Amino acid sequence: VSAYIPTNVISITDGQIYLQPELFNQGIRPAVNVGISVSRVGSSAQTKAMKKVAGKLRLEMAQFRELQAFVQFASDLDAGTRARIARGIVLTEVLKQGELQPLPFEQEVLSIYMGINGHLDGTPKEKVSETITAFLDYASKMHEADVLAPIREHKELKEEIVKAIDAAIASFKSTNK
Repeated sequence: VSAYIPTNVISITDGQIYLQPELFNQGIRPAVNVGISVSRVGSSAQTKAMKKVAGKLRLEMAQFRELQAFVQFASDLDAGTRARIARGIVLTEVLKQGELQPLPFEQEVLSIYMGINGHLDGTPKEKVSETITAFLDYASKMHEADVLAPIREHKELKEEIVKAIDAAIASFKSTNK
């Protein structure tokens, strides 16, 4: 919506959040339709680490929602389309959070990072939350100093932090087959 609104009107509409009953009924809470909600603040309130993962997440979720609408009318899907839909389902699960169960920002970044970089591809929908929880527990015990603390302190995903995250995920996967 904000793309079609002149700048001087944006301040009037800033903060308009559109809720979608379908999302709520699917267990996605808050059930915010990010495509038509309006925010001027947006990424200004995010850390660089969150901006980096959220940007790709927004794009992937927008593509997923488009494909979901299209798939209702299509019978044969190519492998790439099926993979995008599967990734969208996983990312939807990544974004679900238990009531009164906030996560520290560095754990949110890690969860989204795992999803957008394909580390959860192939994980059954029912196991996504369990897998993320297990990885976050593992990271807290084994990678506090090289992964969690640097994200928390620097608030951005520098190259060495990304390498440490990838190594931690690989280590987790090798021990949790």
